[in-house]
Amino acid sequence: MKHEEAFYIGYVTKTRGLKGEVQVFFEFDDYEQLSFDVVFADMNGKLVPYFVASAKLQANKTGYFNFDDLDHIDKAQSLLKKKLYLPLSQMPERDEDEFFYTDLKGFKAVDEVLGELGEIIEVNEYPQQFVATVLYQETEILFPLNEDFIVEIDDEEKILMLDLPEGLLDIYLDQ
Repeated sequence: MKHEEAFYIGYVTKTRGLKGEVQVFFEFDDYEQLSFDVVFADMNGKLVPYFVASAKLQANKTGYFNFDDLDHIDKAQSLLKKKLYLPLSQMPERDEDEFFYTDLKGFKAVDEVLGELGEIIEVNEYPQQFVATVLYQETEILFPLNEDFIVEIDDEEKILMLDLPEGLLDIYLDQ
């Protein structure tokens, strides 16, 4: 399976006990709706399948997983800090009018003053906010996605109109 055929759900935070159980922190909001027959771990850029023997979901965006063939803490060590994915076919359906900041990936970012910045190549969720990454003048720039900076989202044309604070891009370009 390739990364384009999967979606990110979270990562392995730690082992638990001696029998290979691991704790997973979910960064996917609707993790309770997911089906966990097999998850794919990013092992050096390749998605490797791990068949789930048991999964116990917790209310705090975590879960405890046992995988087939990982029956000892030493075998589970290789999964620590690894990102986990599921096939796109397992993505939960959502209402048409639902829109998430992560949907902006692939949109063209346009600032009211600076003009076209480029395509949004990544949207990451951090504890306080979502942050978009754009390749602008051959430099990766990051900017927060929030109501203060977003002027308009054109879903049809895939354009994100922004009013970024003066000097924000200078941080990246004056080097």
